Amino acid sequence: MSPQLPAALEEIKTDFRELGLKDRLQLLLEFSNELPALPPRYSEHPDLLERVEECQSPVFIFVDVDDAEVVRLFATAPEESPTTRGFASILVQGLTGLTVDQVASVPDDYPSDLGLTEAVSPLRIRGMTAMLGRIKRQVREKHAA
Repeated sequence: MSPQLPAALEEIKTDFRELGLKDRLQLLLEFSNELPALPPRYSEHPDLLERVEECQSPVFIFVDVDDAEVVRLFATAPEESPTTRGFASILVQGLTGLTVDQVASVPDDYPSDLGLTEAVSPLRIRGMTAMLGRIKRQVREKHAA
């Protein structure tokens, strides 16, 4: 039996799966408008962020893990790339506030589970999968440190 998906990610997945293809794209665009701006400690120090090279658009992420093992995710993606920005927003909203173990348990194929594989290119899905992979790696590294 696979681990249960954290509630926020399950809700996002359900929201996408309950919609038709066109409406899924609209929801992805809505997520792109909800990506929080970087706090000054990161926007003023872009060197702290890691570029997700697999994304066609310049996407940068940073993961913070506090002493209570709670994860906070920060990401930036250009407004001109709403699909990629929407994926980043989904991950920020779905992973921030989870524990290290909860993030580690998110299935690597979560991006494909949203039902967008028919709506966006495989390259875009690969980019979101790469974002998730880098986030999970950063969480592991920061937890171990």
